[in-house]
Amino acid sequence: MELNTPKFLVLGSNSFSGAHFITELLEEENIVCGVSRSKEPKSFFLPYKWPRRQHPKGLANNSNFTHYSIDINKDLSGLLELIDHFQPQYVVNFAALGMVSESWKNPTHWYQTNTLSQVAFHDELRKRVFLKKYLHFSTPEVYGNTGDHWTRENNNFAPTTPYAVSRAACDLHLHSFYKAYQFPVVFTRAANVYGPGQQLFRIIPKTMLSARTGRSLKLHGGGVSERSFIHIKDVVKATKQLLLKADPGSSWHISTKNSISIKDLVQRICNMTNITFASIIEESAERLGKDKSYLLDSSAIRNQFQWEDKISLTDGLNDTLTWIDENLAKLIKLPWEYNHKP
Repeated sequence: MELNTPKFLVLGSNSFSGAHFITELLEEENIVCGVSRSKEPKSFFLPYKWPRRQHPKGLANNSNFTHYSIDINKDLSGLLELIDHFQPQYVVNFAALGMVSESWKNPTHWYQTNTLSQVAFHDELRKRVFLKKYLHFSTPEVYGNTGDHWTRENNNFAPTTPYAVSRAACDLHLHSFYKAYQFPVVFTRAANVYGPGQQLFRIIPKTMLSARTGRSLKLHGGGVSERSFIHIKDVVKATKQLLLKADPGSSWHISTKNSISIKDLVQRICNMTNITFASIIEESAERLGKDKSYLLDSSAIRNQFQWEDKISLTDGLNDTLTWIDENLAKLIKLPWEYNHKP
């Protein structure tokens, strides 16, 4: 390994996006350290462990990748000790409590993880001279409902849930650190990301599992909310490009140019799996604070970096369904609902 090979530290490495981003880095033989609060999950949720032609045992089965279980809420000193030892030039942060509806039940947990612990971490990270770039993987929900227009990058935040407020507060805190300390942060916001390996409580894998098993699926608010779904492979390629090339202090949207209602999305999956919509759908009340749409204008990254999303929704859904079918016997034994861990 060359001495000048860059080193990357990925926080939230067990997350869907974090695990795929690590895979993207390892495919180019980068040195990667993954950090998450829990042990690595089953290998079928970790694409860097999936067999491939040139690496039958997966990309992580070499000296280029190491995983550490460190909880940023409970062991910041341990995380900083690891960082000082590893000395990454690039840090990418996917670590956050998600699940909007659950954030109403325990809002203090969301503010602690997504805001307070992040502030403490950034206040120490800014002092590390070896750091070249820090990418913060944020969320469209900081904007609140975007309505019928595609929103450009801005700081006019209007969050409507504890989850969204906690993420918006962290974004504004990082903006202040950039202005005060020239902290080399780059912000990305990706519209609804999906693909193989996603958590089973998310709408696409959950619908596919319902279709394969006949188990009923609750469709909140009748599925009228509108989203723009983008495949994870398109997202990680854009994320890596922005990490390496975007200017500190800048914000970027990663999105397709198309949107679809949740109801129509579920109907497409029903058509793919040859079942009727009515056979699995159970309509329920809308979730508290749910925004009607998140439409992100991604022209900035397209114009400046010539990035394009390449995987259509049809191909991406087929890709995800293949993963579901290949692992169905194992997946149906796991919980399909979000299980909050303080």
